[in-house]
Amino acid sequence: MPGLLAIDDEPLVLDAMGFLFRKQGLTFRTASNGSDATASFQSERPDVVLMDLRLSDCSGFELFQQFRKIDPKVPIIVITGYATSQTAIEAMQLGAYEYLTKPFDPDELLRVVESAAKMSRLMRVPAQIDSGEPTSADLLVGRCSAMQEVYKAIGRVAAQDVTVLILGESGSGKELVARAIYHYSRRAHGPFLAINCAAIPEGLLESELFGHEKGSFTGADRKRIGKFEQCRNGTLFLDEIGDMTPLTQTKILRVLQEKEFERVGGNEVVQTDVRLIAATNRNLEQAIEEGHFRSDLFYRLNDYTIRIPPLRERMEDLPLLVEHFLNRLAKELNKRIDVVEPRAMEMLALYSWPGNIRELQSAIKHAVIEATGSVILVENLPQVIRGHVGEHRTSSHSSPEGGFDLRRFVGGRYEQQSTNLYEETVRVVEKSLLLDVLHREHNNLTQAARVLGISRTTLRAKLASHGVTMDRNPVLDNRPEMKAASQ
Repeated sequence: MPGLLAIDDEPLVLDAMGFLFRKQGLTFRTASNGSDATASFQSERPDVVLMDLRLSDCSGFELFQQFRKIDPKVPIIVITGYATSQTAIEAMQLGAYEYLTKPFDPDELLRVVESAAKMSRLMRVPAQIDSGEPTSADLLVGRCSAMQEVYKAIGRVAAQDVTVLILGESGSGKELVARAIYHYSRRAHGPFLAINCAAIPEGLLESELFGHEKGSFTGADRKRIGKFEQCRNGTLFLDEIGDMTPLTQTKILRVLQEKEFERVGGNEVVQTDVRLIAATNRNLEQAIEEGHFRSDLFYRLNDYTIRIPPLRERMEDLPLLVEHFLNRLAKELNKRIDVVEPRAMEMLALYSWPGNIRELQSAIKHAVIEATGSVILVENLPQVIRGHVGEHRTSSHSSPEGGFDLRRFVGGRYEQQSTNLYEETVRVVEKSLLLDVLHREHNNLTQAARVLGISRTTLRAKLASHGVTMDRNPVLDNRPEMKAASQ
């Protein structure tokens, strides 16, 4: 559970916070003066600090600066009883996560604390490439050639202070790659802030990024410092940047070119030094052609590009990913799970994973919760996977005469509202073709490759991309049509 340290010289305020946060199951500690607060901060190193600016024995602003020197990665939420407090604004400019005014709204306070705790974890828990050694870090898992290229790209660009554009479908791990770049960079000592551009309403995104002046729009009852100002000397990750409005795109371009901007409703030029990492699941070149994205911003973002393969293109990594999530989630949920039964593993391999790694993690978590013993069974898997695979094996792929039925497959994917039908169809047809030829050639790889008109190496690679690894995946090899000898 995240650990919170609340600093205030008003006992009633601390009592109210304690009631609120303990009810949420959060670890909560308090201090009523600067001396006790410093001791608690140094010994406990909280995940989030909530701090009043007026204390009996010291200035809250001085205490803030002291905490920043001890550990700049701990988000500090400033709480003040004075809505126009210039000191609070100065603290925001120096990197405070947010400032709230008394009396605070409990729901707003909870929202801000939850957001700060998440950001604290992103900064403090490293994202690393899986080396096979035990670690508490968040891991990039995968050994296929496509993921090896991702690792190489991270290594090349992390130490270079350039803008990075990460391309990949939703759930493929873009944020984890961005965090790995941050943790291996020369800015790892500074802040890391992440913004999902698609999750914030258009009218608020510009204010979130650049801040605003009091009275600049309806509801702007106080001055706000934006993420570009808060993240000075750090790394800012803008996820789903393809969803930005043209106006916000223009301001982002200015920041990248001139390292300066103006707050919404203001005319003061603010200087900033932030490394930008951007990500999107959209085709930006197509968006440029359609007039939805600025070409000059695209080229400025595109100093260095990393493409993350979707899970369906790296199915040879599936057993490794399943093992990784199984071990982690079993520990989190305090359950002993030893293995995934072959039929359940087969179903995972047959599924198309439109939600990528995020969907796989969710599916394994569901299965761990459902499991009553130490083995993950077919019935423990989510219904969407069991239903999809059942359809895959019967009506969607088979005509009454037998064989692949394209019309049924397309109809089934339409019912499931697919947004990647071309690629899904190509993959299903390819897999059906490869397995059919292997069956006709009595599982002889050399003969099958000759009939297909491709090399034996290419055939092996294509089979592996479909989760059919001839000599390294005994779970999948249990299926009759995949008991191909590695002649």
